[in-house]
Amino acid sequence: MQNAVIRWVVILGAVALVGIIGIQSYWVMTTWDLNEEEFNKKVNLALYRVANKLADINDAELPSRDVVKQRTTNYWIVNMAVEIDAKLLEYLLQSELEERTLNVDFEYAVFDCHTDEMVYGGYCSYTPEGEIKNLDLGDLPKDKEFTYYFGVKFPGRTGFLFDKMQLILFLSAILLITILFFAYAMWVILRQKRLSEMQKDFINNMTHEFKTPLSTIKIAAGVFLNDERVKADARLHRYATIIQEQNQRLNKQVEKVLQLASVEKGNLELKKEKVELQEILDALLSSTRMRLEEQGGELSTDLEAVSGVFIMADRLHLTNILYSLLDNAIKYCQENPQISVRVAKEKNMIQLSIQDNGIGISPAYQGRIFDKFYRIPTGNVHNVKGFGLGLYYVRRICQAHGWSIQLESDVGQGTTVKINFGQALKIRQQAVAQ
Repeated sequence: MQNAVIRWVVILGAVALVGIIGIQSYWVMTTWDLNEEEFNKKVNLALYRVANKLADINDAELPSRDVVKQRTTNYWIVNMAVEIDAKLLEYLLQSELEERTLNVDFEYAVFDCHTDEMVYGGYCSYTPEGEIKNLDLGDLPKDKEFTYYFGVKFPGRTGFLFDKMQLILFLSAILLITILFFAYAMWVILRQKRLSEMQKDFINNMTHEFKTPLSTIKIAAGVFLNDERVKADARLHRYATIIQEQNQRLNKQVEKVLQLASVEKGNLELKKEKVELQEILDALLSSTRMRLEEQGGELSTDLEAVSGVFIMADRLHLTNILYSLLDNAIKYCQENPQISVRVAKEKNMIQLSIQDNGIGISPAYQGRIFDKFYRIPTGNVHNVKGFGLGLYYVRRICQAHGWSIQLESDVGQGTTVKINFGQALKIRQQAVAQ
């Protein structure tokens, strides 16, 4: 994965998470505020109803204003002008709070003007006793503003509000897990990228180190082949030929690895020029026909549509990808290979197709056939040697030129690879017009 891609993944992921966290935090605070406001309104209404009922029972009137006052987040005082019965008060408080679904623990006390103290009334609980042992009870403060009043405190108010927010808190927990998972995933990606870069550097350095001994072997093999004594000895000549052929094969693989390294690093510079497609094909098909004849195969061509056609392309890379496709078509034919090369022209598009009668590719593997280092699983049998770089290189070069590549295949039915030069055709037409 490219550095720019990873950087954008991290940035966009971080922005998305910050946005989600911001929205989630907003909803948590908004929900808390709404629940708190609802709780306060219900308590005010319940306490006002209690005061009204006490006044009716005692045939008295309530003060004209400031009947219910909230002193702290969980403590209210109620201004009364009548004597208060603690038992009746407790009953009315429970009734009014339950009527408004405020099933929350509370404690109350009544101010005694004779002793100038708050006379503790009691603690009414909706929870088991064991869960209230840590609450600070029985310490309801006096108030200097009113003369005769009672106070109500809700020690479990915070827990009550949290209970009403269970869903949003659960979603917040899921969000936290998502953030942790994203952070871990980013750490894994960065770690794998670092290991991948180390692997690539090792392969590239090793490949470069191979170049010198390969060149030396090539020179030595050439000297052997040209020596008259080696030519006179069939066995030595055969061995020298094998050394030269295998050296060429290994050198091609090394070159392919180096080319792919340049492509992946973004250092690939296409030297586009006006290339006659038929000229490239004639040279490649000549050597392909010789290889097929040696194996008892046959090559059929239809190149009429390509006559006089020029495309803008890098000659070296175009030659390499066409050679790679023709080489694959031969290698994956079990016997009597039949290769067909066709060029079709339709409107603004030139399409090259290479068809074989080989072993074919199962649809299950076709989606990954252009991946780097991917080879179709064949167990422990490897009749065709390779690193899984050929088709990956073909796809990358086509992408760099703006060409599209298609693969059609089925097991036992052969394979057809098509390259569409449609985007290059416009450039060709302009070049020819000039």
